[in-house]
Amino acid sequence: MNIREIHLRVIQAPLKKPFVTHLETVRKREAIIVEAIDVEGRCGYGEAVPFSSPWYTEETIQTCWHMLNDFLIPLTFKTTWHHPEELPRVWKGIRRNHMAKSALEQALWDLYAKQQEVYLGDLFGGHRKEITTGAVIAATSMNEALSQIEEYEKTGYERYKIKIHPENDLELLSAIRSSFPELPLMADANGAYTLDMAEHLKQFDAFQLLMIEQPLSHFDIVEHAELQRHLETPICLDESIHSVHDVKSAIMLGSCQIFTLKMAKIGGWSAAAAIHEFCLQHDVPLWVGGMIEFGVSRAHNVALATLSGFTLPGDISASSKYWETDIIEPEITVNNGRISVPDEPGIGFAINDKSLRDLTEYQQTYKKRHY
Repeated sequence: MNIREIHLRVIQAPLKKPFVTHLETVRKREAIIVEAIDVEGRCGYGEAVPFSSPWYTEETIQTCWHMLNDFLIPLTFKTTWHHPEELPRVWKGIRRNHMAKSALEQALWDLYAKQQEVYLGDLFGGHRKEITTGAVIAATSMNEALSQIEEYEKTGYERYKIKIHPENDLELLSAIRSSFPELPLMADANGAYTLDMAEHLKQFDAFQLLMIEQPLSHFDIVEHAELQRHLETPICLDESIHSVHDVKSAIMLGSCQIFTLKMAKIGGWSAAAAIHEFCLQHDVPLWVGGMIEFGVSRAHNVALATLSGFTLPGDISASSKYWETDIIEPEITVNNGRISVPDEPGIGFAINDKSLRDLTEYQQTYKKRHY
């Protein structure tokens, strides 16, 4: 692909509103923007989306920078390869560190799509011209949650995900279902429950939820299988899934009926495409999960959601939900619960250079000739 250089930037911006879960309250967001540049000056972009501390996964901004700086970028320059589908082989000696891998792979797939002059989603069989999307309700109080739903309903979001924990779940879901009896509703527990709370979780069946996301521990697959046997509500796995092997294990055990697929958490486009193909063959529904991203990662998620196996609304909100100004242009907008898919090459969005510069905390350039 004739890569000339790779550029890393750490960016940071405050969220418009705090994002509240029982694990953490996020008020500002960091990310690493990866820019891959070929000898003709074309640029591909990726985004590393770990949080600043390891409350969601073991990766952080600092660990991703370390892996990109000391291992992934040097291997990418030193190893002979011709197509981005070869990158998992190039990096096979590095275990996990999926968010770092995903960011660099995103940038190289974006660049490859631009070299081929095709939209990135088309390279993986994507076909949709618009995608459906849902809203995440992460509030500090019941009144705030109800107010957020009312606000997002005006935009027509097609599914609402409610962040819950054992201290507020029944009261919150009951109030929401009472106020919005027909709302397409799901609950996200972020691993807040244990298997001995199965009887408590059975009460969720009364709320006619689309699913409950990750009720048990972030590392569990086995106990979710036992819990699913007690519930009518479908279980969706998120934090437990890091690879196609995890997906196969969960299906074999009956641990869930749905998966949320976060490209960053599983290592990038190659792993996402493999999981998508496996779930498509086994008629398992998928949807694209979100990570409070900036626009580059959000653009990759839009492209991923064009694939046929993503049949449920994803967590791909409008840029304006979190940011005063995003780093892509045009910014992503939601109209009647849908996002229009771009048709420009690569991720289909341009970079807002001024916004990117303004948000940059520090940066570094790596040139191939140095390796």
